Amino acid sequence: MQIVYHIGANCSDQDRLLKSVLKNAETFAAQGVKVPGPGKYRRLIRETIQALEGKPPAPDTREILLDAILDDEQCNRLVMSHAQFMCVHRRVFEGGVFYALAEDKLAGLANLFPEDEIEIFLGMRDPATFIPAVFGDSPVDSYDTFMQGIDPTDVRWSDLIARIRTILPRATLTVWCNEDTPLIWAQLIRELGGIDPLTKITGGFDLLSAIMSAEGMKKFVGYLKANPPQTETQKRRIIAAFLEKYALDDEVEDVVDMPGWTDEFVGNLTALYDEDVYRIERMEGVNFIAP
Repeated sequence: MQIVYHIGANCSDQDRLLKSVLKNAETFAAQGVKVPGPGKYRRLIRETIQALEGKPPAPDTREILLDAILDDEQCNRLVMSHAQFMCVHRRVFEGGVFYALAEDKLAGLANLFPEDEIEIFLGMRDPATFIPAVFGDSPVDSYDTFMQGIDPTDVRWSDLIARIRTILPRATLTVWCNEDTPLIWAQLIRELGGIDPLTKITGGFDLLSAIMSAEGMKKFVGYLKANPPQTETQKRRIIAAFLEKYALDDEVEDVVDMPGWTDEFVGNLTALYDEDVYRIERMEGVNFIAP
């Protein structure tokens, strides 16, 4: 069986991707793909890993989990999503390491299904907006306490991805930038489902409708009907053009307000992120989804 873990990252899509995938649960089920609601597995998976304390699970653990998650139904592919699979917000920089808990948590997730094919999906985010968002959503009052001594300019997603490849060398790893999701939303839904690219899906424009004005969405849909794009690239160019004109500023522009962070510092963080993404695109064993 294929076991799919969408592991976030924290403060990336706020479960929007999972909600869009769930809209296709019936269509996916017809192809042997199950997308259970998060209540079926999030607490169960977390508590099972915690109870094991790093020890191998009992031989019947896999079947017990699958029975509980799938209600005794069968499938070829199981999709599970949780932005906090690796850790809760306050622990992202625990011990002065970016996602220090990744080794224990990801190994734990894989060990629950030792004979199955594991797929990991990860959406990254510019540290210039990621750090303020995660800190703001955490219960930690002090920025210095939250960062645990890490300099924001040293945060590298490529380092985390290299560690994931080491932790789970046989797993398939799919990565993308959260900033690109309006352009690649439909592809992400299909990739998570592991379905044919031509399969008709629901919710491909869910994110777009949340960040574009109602007038813009109406004109966008009308334009697509009158001028059906012939390729995915063409469709993404159309999306980009309409976003440029009709995007809701409050939804697409992050206001960064952190103590001591100047505009120059924020710009430097973004530049470092761009360099990091360039590096990730070329990493062996990584399926990078670009617009």
